[in-house]
Amino acid sequence: MIDNTSVEDFYKRNSAALPDRISREIGHFNVFDTETLFNKVDNTRIMPYSRRAYYKISWLRGSSRAEYADKVIEVKGNALLFATPKIPYNWVPENNDQTGMFCIFSPDFFWPSRSGVLLDELPVFQRNFSPVFQLTDEQVPEIEYIFRKMLKEMNSEYKFKYDLLRTLVLELIHYGQQLQPITVTDHLNTASERISALFLELLERQFPIDSMHQRLGLRSANDYADQLAVHVNHLNKVLKEATGSTTTQIINQRIAREAKIMLKHTDWNIQEIAYVLGFDDAAQFSNFFKKQTSISPSTFRLEAID
Repeated sequence: MIDNTSVEDFYKRNSAALPDRISREIGHFNVFDTETLFNKVDNTRIMPYSRRAYYKISWLRGSSRAEYADKVIEVKGNALLFATPKIPYNWVPENNDQTGMFCIFSPDFFWPSRSGVLLDELPVFQRNFSPVFQLTDEQVPEIEYIFRKMLKEMNSEYKFKYDLLRTLVLELIHYGQQLQPITVTDHLNTASERISALFLELLERQFPIDSMHQRLGLRSANDYADQLAVHVNHLNKVLKEATGSTTTQIINQRIAREAKIMLKHTDWNIQEIAYVLGFDDAAQFSNFFKKQTSISPSTFRLEAID
């Protein structure tokens, strides 16, 4: 399942209290001990495939895997994982022995005016970069020290502790950028099947539209490729091979099907239906509908009533 997980959702999902001491003026930051947090909830749970509204840096200790739309990365032993709001992923623990630490922070915690850094320009947060790095036994104490330092500073009364925490986050980022990413182990067929399934699920989640206050958010092949964090040409190739249709054709067919349902089962006028389906005006929607069905929306509605 693809969803958009906010900071508040994160705390609810992990049965953790949302801190009230963190000021809106500085953005959100927090650090956790994985073992302590997991003891509060189901230790075998899977973190669902989602696009999170925050950045996350994890020191993973144990056997697990990170699943992206087009690749799977196996984690054995100790590793660093960097997650960005732009790239959805699914983290799957392979046993109950999961330890380590992680920190989360909102984009505004690293606004350039505060840090002088553009996070999305750093290699570890790029789309074409494998964001999981193996750690040797010698490197683990260095990573643990940084996280423990974060935890200590979070509980301190130091006036400039959030400036120091940004420095520690940057130290983790630069540490990771010097490491060799873990090799992607996924097979092409498996990746293609997962991309197809995720696309179709994401498409279906746009419907039904049951309120005039609801408007179709994803309309183009680029919209879906962006949500899945894959190149639009790759998405199109995968869907063409799997279904025989292009991304745009599949999207248009589904929108046309929803349009028929609305024309038949609602009393909304053509302009209102056009709006909720993401069209600029009734004329644009009518041209689209006629191209898909060979008849106009008004004719379809009259025939459906008869």
